[in-house]
Amino acid sequence: MLPVAKQDIAEAARWYNSKREKLGKRFTLHVRQKINLLKQNPYVSANRYDEVRTAVLDVFPFMIHYIIDERQKLTVIVAVLHKSQSRFVEKRPRVSGFVVFER
Repeated sequence: MLPVAKQDIAEAARWYNSKREKLGKRFTLHVRQKINLLKQNPYVSANRYDEVRTAVLDVFPFMIHYIIDERQKLTVIVAVLHKSQSRFVEKRPRVSGFVVFER
């Protein structure tokens, strides 16, 4: 997982906690559950732009942005953003060398 994606999750969890106690923890749990589903089947989501795929969280209005590196058999989380912010992931640094999980 790219460090910036971890930061996305932490910032969103802090914001949710400021709205209601333990809501940030619930958000983080939903992110982990979706990532676990992606581990089982990274092709479950379609490409959104270029090689980046997005998986929508079931409860919170956030998307996990990730790429699949076929050559190295890796899946990389590049961002976890609110749906209204998803276009900003294109401005992030190119991904290379950051492993989320091996398939």
